Amino acid sequence: MTGLNLPIIGYMNSPYKEKFGIPRQPNLVQVESYIEMVEPYNDLLAFEGIEEFSHLWLVWQFHENKKQDEAAKFRPQVRPPRLGGNKKIGVFATRSMYRPAPIGLSVVQLKEVKKVGKSVRVYVQGSDLLDGTPIIDIKPYIQYSDAVIDAQSAYAQDEPVRKPVYWADVAEQQKQTFLSNGNLTAQVMAELEQVLSLDPRPAYQHDDERVYGMLFAGLNVKFRVTEQNVEIVDI
Repeated sequence: MTGLNLPIIGYMNSPYKEKFGIPRQPNLVQVESYIEMVEPYNDLLAFEGIEEFSHLWLVWQFHENKKQDEAAKFRPQVRPPRLGGNKKIGVFATRSMYRPAPIGLSVVQLKEVKKVGKSVRVYVQGSDLLDGTPIIDIKPYIQYSDAVIDAQSAYAQDEPVRKPVYWADVAEQQKQTFLSNGNLTAQVMAELEQVLSLDPRPAYQHDDERVYGMLFAGLNVKFRVTEQNVEIVDI
């Protein structure tokens, strides 16, 4: 046997509408999202007892690799962003999306499981998944065995440094308009600030004057990053 066929049990509904800007690890930004279960897995009986767990493991597929044919070829070494995007190390020493099996693993906080119309949705917080990501499995997080207190994590031992986020005058006015019209909530704006505080630029780009664009929760966000902070210039 040289391969496996795995079912898709659901799809993630997330504010991350493109890969650019997604945190490189889960729980760095406390975004709320949900998994829309598909038949025959949209059965509440399959989740009986899950509410006793605070966190879940999500097993999912990297489904939006731009160069699918190239991604299918084995890459023994990749360039992790945390190493500046220039240094190569072994693919099995990273969480790169370009790997033999395009499978991801994320810990998220469970909020609730509920039936919405004919759908069953699993609401979670802290996901780092692109909107539409296929979910392969859901497993409970076991604190005594899954949390290794004295684990060593090489180049990713500590959480990334965050930058202060500021709103330019125009962007601040736009934000207040969205909030007053009820088009967006203060929670979404706070989640956006958390995302940008992590400096989502490619690791090798350091142009303080460049304006970047990112899609998030229905917003087309324009921002600039300096050594000291992040400035939102337009939404």
